[in-house]
Amino acid sequence: MEFITKKRTKAIFIDLAISTAVTAGVEYLLRKKVKNEAFHALVTPTAVLWSLEYAQMRKCGQTFGYKKMGLVLDNIDGSELTPSQIIKRMAYRDTLSTFDYLKDHKGFEKQEGSILPHDQVSNTIVRELN
Repeated sequence: MEFITKKRTKAIFIDLAISTAVTAGVEYLLRKKVKNEAFHALVTPTAVLWSLEYAQMRKCGQTFGYKKMGLVLDNIDGSELTPSQIIKRMAYRDTLSTFDYLKDHKGFEKQEGSILPHDQVSNTIVRELN
């Protein structure tokens, strides 16, 4: 595993911990209104994680985990990230990216871990801050 990939993994674990705490609060508030257990198990955690990630990436190109690990998400051409890039990246990462890893786990990382399949699809790159 490449150095940047290790940092990215740590960053997502930090973001998941924060998201889990927020999800617990949201679930507590929604329990009385939504009785469906599948909703609380599937929809709420995904919606909270994606909402937090989208807001942070849109605002400054980093989630809290990325900031702690010294990483930033950039557009490959250097321009500002677009909302569709962020959404496409999150959706691909949480769905089809697993199949890419199963098909070719040795070729999963590109440019020393700066580009993973969900970055290729959304034309983004993760780089270290100096």
